[in-house]
Amino acid sequence: MAKTILGVDIGHDQLKLALVRGRQVIKTASAPMPENLLKQGRVASRETMGELIKSTMKAGGIRAGRAAFALPNEVVFVKNVEMPQMSIEQLEYNLPFEFNDYITGELKDYVFDYAVVNDSNAEAMGEGEGEDEGGVPTMELMAVGALRSVLVDARDLLRKAGLKLVLSAPAISAYISLIRAQKEALSQITDEYCVLDLGYEAIRMYMFRGDRHVATRVLEMGMSNLDSVLADACDVDIHLAHTYLMSNFENCQQREECMNAYSNIAVELMRALNFYRFSNRDSALEHMWLCGGGAVIEPLGEAISDMLSIQLHPATELVPGGEKVHDCNSFVQAIGIAMG
Repeated sequence: MAKTILGVDIGHDQLKLALVRGRQVIKTASAPMPENLLKQGRVASRETMGELIKSTMKAGGIRAGRAAFALPNEVVFVKNVEMPQMSIEQLEYNLPFEFNDYITGELKDYVFDYAVVNDSNAEAMGEGEGEDEGGVPTMELMAVGALRSVLVDARDLLRKAGLKLVLSAPAISAYISLIRAQKEALSQITDEYCVLDLGYEAIRMYMFRGDRHVATRVLEMGMSNLDSVLADACDVDIHLAHTYLMSNFENCQQREECMNAYSNIAVELMRALNFYRFSNRDSALEHMWLCGGGAVIEPLGEAISDMLSIQLHPATELVPGGEKVHDCNSFVQAIGIAMG
């Protein structure tokens, strides 16, 4: 019997919880994040965060003992690497040096892990194995590095909520879990995916071929930018503007100021997509799945679809049984990390 696990996704704007058993979403719950509780991906107070998770579980009628934690993007590094075949001991020694250009401080302050990539070489020569131009056997990996202190924080804040941390992984892993879970349905559409996370602080484009992560493009403009635009236009504070935007109060999503902001976002996404296609000449990317809080803003989705000439799909298609999950786009990472 599949075990029940609670997926925890701590965002700048909202805390998202998803109780999952196997590939079935049992319950979801969310709560607004107190201001400044999350700073640059780090939780400012483990006690406050633990209490928030605990109270959100109670309000949502969620009972769980095990948790999977989605690592904030700001505190985790993900890199596709190709290395000569080596033993696990040799790999554990050499892998940290692949991150020399990414991290600051001492390597001992970080935790490193990896997953063997299953691609065309794997089918021909054994999972994740190939050869370089000199005929030397190689292996392709998705490598991950994260601050050790972040994992300690995650373990402690979950413990304060009465939960045991059993898995922590980046957002990419959550999406891979969902792509694998929906492989049969998704493969009828395409074998190349873009998951577009319209987040509060940033927008991220995650590119996949099958369940292999190819690239991530980050736009340092998120829904908080739209809040600022609407706050100025309506002469209200930014928190009220956010409420207006998410509820489409008095059709504010259609205001000229917002429409111009959508166009600016769409242009930047088009530039990122063009760069991806230039770097991946064999790309045939035609489909994009929307998630994140901004996915509910219909005119933003329309602006993106028109500018990129790409077919948009709702998050419900990415999540098993997603059509039954209220506000599914907000819980994609929490659900995916729990299914990992």
